[in-house]
Amino acid sequence: MGKTLATKDAVSARMREVRRVLWVVLLLNLAVAAAKYAYGALSGSASMQADGIHSVFDSFGNVVGLIGIALASRPADESHPYGHAKFETYASLAIGVLLLLAALEVGTSAVGKLVAGSYTAEVTPVSFVVMVGTLIINIGVTAYERRCGKRLKSEVLAADANHTLSDAFVSIGVIAGLVAVALGFPMADPLMALVVTVAILVTAFDVFKHALATLSDRARIPEDDLRAAALSVTGVRDAHQVRTRGTEGEVYADLHVLVAPEMTVGEAHGLSEQVEAAVQARFPNIVDVLVHIEPDDGHKD
Repeated sequence: MGKTLATKDAVSARMREVRRVLWVVLLLNLAVAAAKYAYGALSGSASMQADGIHSVFDSFGNVVGLIGIALASRPADESHPYGHAKFETYASLAIGVLLLLAALEVGTSAVGKLVAGSYTAEVTPVSFVVMVGTLIINIGVTAYERRCGKRLKSEVLAADANHTLSDAFVSIGVIAGLVAVALGFPMADPLMALVVTVAILVTAFDVFKHALATLSDRARIPEDDLRAAALSVTGVRDAHQVRTRGTEGEVYADLHVLVAPEMTVGEAHGLSEQVEAAVQARFPNIVDVLVHIEPDDGHKD
C-alpha cells in the first residue's frame, strides 16, 4: 500500500512540474509571437508575419498541453482503471493538428503573394533586431523545455519542444529572407514563408509519430533490461513474456517469473513483491508491475 501511494505521489509531482513548465513556455511564446507578428504587419513582411503566426500556434499548443495535463492528472477510477495518462498523448496529437492548421495558413498566404506578385516587405535594422532577439528566446525556450521533457519523460513537453525548435529554425529562414530582400530580391520573402510551411509540416510529422507510438502500445523498455532487473532478485530462475506499454512517463509492465517448484504460495508472493520493487527501483517511470509466478518445471506458459 505504501509503495502504491508513493508511486501516485511521484506521478502527481511529475504532472505539477510539467504544468509549471508549460505555463512558463506559454508566456514566453506569447511575447515572441506578439513581437514578430506586430512588426511583420507594420513592415509588410510576409515571412515575419508567418513566423509570428507560427509562434501563436506554439502558444495554442501550450494551452492544449495544459488542458491535456489537467485531464491526465486525474486519478484512476472505475471507468479508467489504468488512469488517464494517455490524455497527455491526445494533447500532443492536438498540437500536431494545430501545426497542420498553421502550415495551411502560412502556406496559403505565401502562395497568394507569389501569385499576385505582391512583395511588400520593408527591411530595416529593427527587423533584424526583432528576429534575432526572438530567435535567442526560442533557442533558450527549446533547450529548457527539451531538458525538462527528458527529465520528466513528458510527451507533451517533448512535442512542444520540437514545435519551438522548428520556430527557431523558421526564424533563421526569415532572417535569411530579410537579408535577400535587403540585397534586392523581394520575392525571397514569400519564398521563405514557404520554407516556414515545410518546417511546420516536418514538425507535425514528428509529433504524430511519437504520439502514435504510445497509442499503438509500443514497448517502452527493452525486454532484456527489464528481465535483468527481475533476475537480480534472489530466487528468480528466469523471466519471460516481458511486456511494457503506456506513455514514457507512466509505463505499465508485466512479466512471467520462474521459481523453484517447491516454493510455497506465501514465499512466491513475497518474491513477486521483491521483483516489483526491483523493477520499479531500476525504472522509476514504471507505475505498475504485474508479476505472474510459474514453477520452473520445464514448461513455460
